[in-house]
Amino acid sequence: MGFKKLINSNKALSLVAAFMLLGTNVLMAQGTGADPKAADSTSKADMWLGVGYYVLLVLLACVIVAVVGKILKVYDLSLQMQGKKGMNWNNIIGVICIIFLVVSLYGVYWSFTVQGNMILPESASAHGGKIDFMFWTTTVITMFVFFITQIILFGFLFKYRGSDKRKGYFYPHNNTIEKVWTIIPAIVLTILVVFGFFTWRSVTNTDNLKGDINIDITGHQFAWEIRYPGKDGKLGQVNYQLYTPNNILGVNFKDRNSFDDQKADTIVLPVNREIRINIHAQDVIHSVYMPHFRVQMNAVPGLPTFFKFTPTITTADMRNRLDDPKFEYSLYCNKICGGGHYNMQKVVRVVSEGEYENWIARQKPYLSDQIKKELHLADAVQPNKAAENRIALNN
Repeated sequence: MGFKKLINSNKALSLVAAFMLLGTNVLMAQGTGADPKAADSTSKADMWLGVGYYVLLVLLACVIVAVVGKILKVYDLSLQMQGKKGMNWNNIIGVICIIFLVVSLYGVYWSFTVQGNMILPESASAHGGKIDFMFWTTTVITMFVFFITQIILFGFLFKYRGSDKRKGYFYPHNNTIEKVWTIIPAIVLTILVVFGFFTWRSVTNTDNLKGDINIDITGHQFAWEIRYPGKDGKLGQVNYQLYTPNNILGVNFKDRNSFDDQKADTIVLPVNREIRINIHAQDVIHSVYMPHFRVQMNAVPGLPTFFKFTPTITTADMRNRLDDPKFEYSLYCNKICGGGHYNMQKVVRVVSEGEYENWIARQKPYLSDQIKKELHLADAVQPNKAAENRIALNN
């Protein structure tokens, strides 16, 4: 009767339909790999194949557990109908708890040993050491609490499982225990929060020192736009009302600091110089994320933010340390901002002071000929060019 009810259940039928749909998608999402486009589609299919595979495994495990439970229940009822002693469910649940504890602890061990090598290399910024110290301190404390609480929880479930020889003791309240597990976590969390507050305050220091390099990073679907200051070291103001197909950042050229601003395709930074990243967004929330520098800050439309840091390891030096001649620092978007989210990447290169000066001298001005025409600035330049041409002809 129970199986008949299960078969007639709408939920069961919906689950079967979902299984069939997912299985069909997995089978059909195969590429031949005959050309680059097919290879690209194959890689994407493999990604979703992996997700679907593990989802099916979890659902299959749940079904197996449910079926085994039903079989044991039927077996238990048959024993009782024969006048025999039924199954000792307390012992079964206790053993299951121990098995679950051992398997889970092994899973944690596997996660640390197999995936532990995926952690980031040493920090390449001055403040990164503090961030790493906070991260590892929090990790050690939480893992210590995790192991203690889980071992006690499942160990007690096994040791003090139900028995005909004893009853559970009802222990409604204890002020001392309540104080201990309230005060100790409060003290630990307060220390972590206060330390984090001062670290964050030093990172988001609002002092704009004379030697700082100001760089504008603007996110939009799906790219980053980079703007450097000119020789005056000052960036011109921006205004969203000034956006045009040519002036994609909305730079305000009534501000004279804008005329020598430069655009770049790669973020190049001099080592051991303080950098101020001015962060903007034009459409949805993006996030400036440079993991090797321990830098992350959301880019919110209408709400400019900034982040200051000092790179301490050049790209060449990091390549030597990692023994990877192709290594590059990178800028990513750490918000899922749409279908082309994966395109929001930029190379970040840390170089010596001399290399930086040579590189910045070769960058193109943001004030292009198209923008000049758009703002009627080209007309003012034409007489000077005509005069230069006449002088050249006379010579």
